[in-house]
Amino acid sequence: MTLNHHTYREIKQQPRVWKSSYEIVRARKGEISSFIHKYLHGGGYEVILSGAGTSAYIGDALQCSFSETPFKGARSIATTDIITNPCLYFGKESKVLLVSFARSGNSPESVAAVKAVERTAGAVAHIFITCNADGALAKMKGDNILTVLLPPETNDKSLAMTSSYSTMFLVCSLIATIDRIEEQEQYVDSVASHMELAMDRYEDRIREIAALDFKRAVFLGSGPLKGVAEESRLKLQELTDGAVMCSFDSFLGFRHGPKAVVNEDSLIVYLLSPNEKVRQYEIDLVDQIVAKNHIKGSVLVCFHNPGLDVSKFNLFVEIGIPDDTPSMFGAVAFVFVAQLLGYFKSLAIGLCPDSPSVSGNISRVVEGVTIY
Repeated sequence: MTLNHHTYREIKQQPRVWKSSYEIVRARKGEISSFIHKYLHGGGYEVILSGAGTSAYIGDALQCSFSETPFKGARSIATTDIITNPCLYFGKESKVLLVSFARSGNSPESVAAVKAVERTAGAVAHIFITCNADGALAKMKGDNILTVLLPPETNDKSLAMTSSYSTMFLVCSLIATIDRIEEQEQYVDSVASHMELAMDRYEDRIREIAALDFKRAVFLGSGPLKGVAEESRLKLQELTDGAVMCSFDSFLGFRHGPKAVVNEDSLIVYLLSPNEKVRQYEIDLVDQIVAKNHIKGSVLVCFHNPGLDVSKFNLFVEIGIPDDTPSMFGAVAFVFVAQLLGYFKSLAIGLCPDSPSVSGNISRVVEGVTIY
């Protein structure tokens, strides 16, 4: 099988570009720290994490990871929600630090959401985390704007966002902990090196899972990993042009109705928490599904095996990252399984992973949106 696609290279480059991005942020420590202190230390600004699609899912995963940082209390609100009704979220009493995630910065919502918040809130400052120096978002200037450009290779050429997603995820975490950035290098290096090894170790087995004849897939995670499950769901669905219908949920939430989606054509991917207490709830659900449901296959992903019988799963992925790694860094490592699964499933059903949308329903930069 020829692996000569942008998608494959962009998945595999992630550990390298993470390290490059760490150096970019560290080199700007003073500037970033001053900006954060101005608005968050006594400024009374609320942090809003925003983007569209995959970029929105970064905020969904990170919003519960910042409790011990200046970003504590951050909320994730998609640009697509802000544009349609900003008054639901902001008023003239609002003071907002809007963190915008954008691969290209050229989607219609990127700039429109910025303008909508500025029209609605009383005071606004911006952090733009983007992969495209030539994008409309990156070209916006102002004393209340901090723009952090990622390495140009993170501006993924593929339709599917892979290295752009994970690198923006980690860069936001570094910005949130900018005053301790030297301490965070150990986590970036650990996550990068362990994920690189895991990708090489499990790539062939993930390709075998992709060859299974499943028509549905479910991704489950708790806390930050629910947000990663959300992105994982999208990766497999868009890379297969919807041939595999996907859903996501938390382990506990899945019992309350969404579990109805499980049938004999389903693949279930469990993203197992490194937190021992959380895992108790997760393993209960895993055991229930193993005992009561007939499914096409199952994949369990974890940092370390907590003592489970691996024979219960078609694939058991052990990444090897220390369990005490902060979730704002460690959680993103789980996403490579869905990225490779989507890539190989796309090939298995005869699509081109770089441009899988034969239907034309989706495009690399969203088209057809009129801003009113």
